[in-house]
Amino acid sequence: MSDTNTETNILPEDYTPREIAVNDLGSQTLEDAFEASMVQVEDGQLVAGSVVKIDREEVLLDIGFKSEGVIPRKELSIRNDVPPSELVSLGDQLEALVIQKEDKEGRLILSKKRAQYEKAWGDVQRVKEADGMVKGLVIEVVKGGLIVDIGLRGFLPASLVELRRVRDLQPYIGMELEAKIIELDKNRNNVVLSRRAFLEETQKEQREEFLDLLKPGERRKGVISSVVNFGAFVDLGGMDGLIHVSELSWQHVDHPSAVVTIGDEVDVEVLEVDLDRERISLSLKATQKDPWKEFADSHRVGELVYGRVTKLVPFGSFVQVGDNIEGLVHISEMSEHHVELPEQVVTPGEELWVKIIEVDLERRRISLSVKQAAEGGVVAEEYQEHFGEQNYDTEGNYIGTAIELDPEAAAELDEAWSAYEQSEQARLMGDAGVEDAEELPE
Repeated sequence: MSDTNTETNILPEDYTPREIAVNDLGSQTLEDAFEASMVQVEDGQLVAGSVVKIDREEVLLDIGFKSEGVIPRKELSIRNDVPPSELVSLGDQLEALVIQKEDKEGRLILSKKRAQYEKAWGDVQRVKEADGMVKGLVIEVVKGGLIVDIGLRGFLPASLVELRRVRDLQPYIGMELEAKIIELDKNRNNVVLSRRAFLEETQKEQREEFLDLLKPGERRKGVISSVVNFGAFVDLGGMDGLIHVSELSWQHVDHPSAVVTIGDEVDVEVLEVDLDRERISLSLKATQKDPWKEFADSHRVGELVYGRVTKLVPFGSFVQVGDNIEGLVHISEMSEHHVELPEQVVTPGEELWVKIIEVDLERRRISLSVKQAAEGGVVAEEYQEHFGEQNYDTEGNYIGTAIELDPEAAAELDEAWSAYEQSEQARLMGDAGVEDAEELPE
């Protein structure tokens, strides 16, 4: 056997292991090298990592430290009633705040909620400064409003959830809403939101388009959304319009609630669209038959009608001559004799024949005469007399031969009507609680 094989004959007890120089590891021990490769953390530090385990009460996060960080359930989210498995998934990348580098069990304790809190405050402050919007999930109904998760607990007052106050807030649980930040105070941990402000802002363009398409004279369907002393508001499907109390019915209305109630579906006619003030004036009675027009279509000046005295005024009496139609008998038209007071001739509730001496459809005036109805003998015979074809234009205004009043009587009659209209205006001002007629709702 050659000399080259002599080393194979060395006995085991004669073998000496090779020594490794310290320089082979740098100047560090294996433990030092391991420590150096780990992420260094301190209390209050923001760290990031991957979810590696999810339990009922905690989540483990690998942040590259010597041990996984533990996020207790209560530190996972402001939604404490939601299981961790519904908030995070395995492999999710999360940011967390170091609460305790090492607890009594040697664990690294983290908080996703607090990391999110600090980040969220910065975000909402920037949004508030930019007058922007935030988006969040409704997580709770509390006294007076809703709690919205925007990374922080944002309070949304009930009065600011919709354009109109909402009574039942429960259906909003689980809904994602957009809102504006109207109050922000980090020291008090206070964030107040307004979805109504968001809706008003985002719907402004829609309102402008809606108003542009709305034209006076057209008819729309709507739902009564509110009833107030001076009228009723109608939801037209994009905006609310007002039916003034005077436009609710051809009859006198003491209060709008006598005609409509909230939730009623109605057909209305558009009277006016005010683009500058974004107001819509509507009429309910315009969609109904005008009793004045019907009366004008079926009666003529000079005709006798049977009516009932409804009230007495110093200058005469009012007589109902049709459904919701009253005419005025001026005191000068009550008798051929001089009359000091209307009650000398008629009494409320009395039924009698009167002659139509003037019809003013535009101003809703009918002038009547008891005196002229009694002229020529038996009233019934005169009433049965044939008057020929009606003389009215397409609007229902009388265009036939008018019964002429002497100038003095005509002036007195006009003055009487004016006095009556002034008293009605004063009544309306009292009902509306205003001191100037210009302040009356249109």
